[in-house]
Amino acid sequence: MTTKLTNSQVLESVQQLREVIKPRKFRETVELQVALKDYDPAKDKRFVGTVRLPNVHRPSLKICLIADQRHADEAKKEKLDIDVTSLDELKKFNKDKKLVKKWAKQYSLLLASDTVLKKVPTVVGPILTRIGRFPTVVGKESLAQKIVDTRASVKFQLKKVTCMSTAVGTVEMTDDELKSNIMMSLNFLASLLKKGWHNIKSVYIKSTMSPSVKVL
Repeated sequence: MTTKLTNSQVLESVQQLREVIKPRKFRETVELQVALKDYDPAKDKRFVGTVRLPNVHRPSLKICLIADQRHADEAKKEKLDIDVTSLDELKKFNKDKKLVKKWAKQYSLLLASDTVLKKVPTVVGPILTRIGRFPTVVGKESLAQKIVDTRASVKFQLKKVTCMSTAVGTVEMTDDELKSNIMMSLNFLASLLKKGWHNIKSVYIKSTMSPSVKVL
């Protein structure tokens, strides 16, 4: 398979997924599942990459910002739907790994102001890196836009296995919105692979509670 999927193929798969989704009392996530071929995680260079999708697919992603005064004021003024803390607050953990881990695990993602980022490891120790919660930097860009971009981004990372999955939407999104997010995710993933689309063995989509639907 060296050619990429067409929009119509992906749209057809999204419509098939709709048929197997049952009404639930919570917002279901739509997940993209990809299996790679001709890839050896032990030998081949591992890749990591993040791409901003056209449509926000994680509107309720829980985020905490380790803020300087400027960003703390901006978050308050904009009434942003995130938690805000400071280096002084983090110092209260006294580098206790269990306390830092318990705090960080409440969130899907941590952000930090550019003026405080370098001081974070000094204050809490190396534990955030170990548990995959090291903060993403926020610079001079709009904080509100950074939050939107973060909630619309997906990350692909090759670890020890050649199967990967990532959230690309919610069942409340339109078919076209889901199609756009899926296409951009797959095209971006292909750009990270040594032989592009040739390295993609299979693609499935599913909602949180539904069976999988084959796309490729």
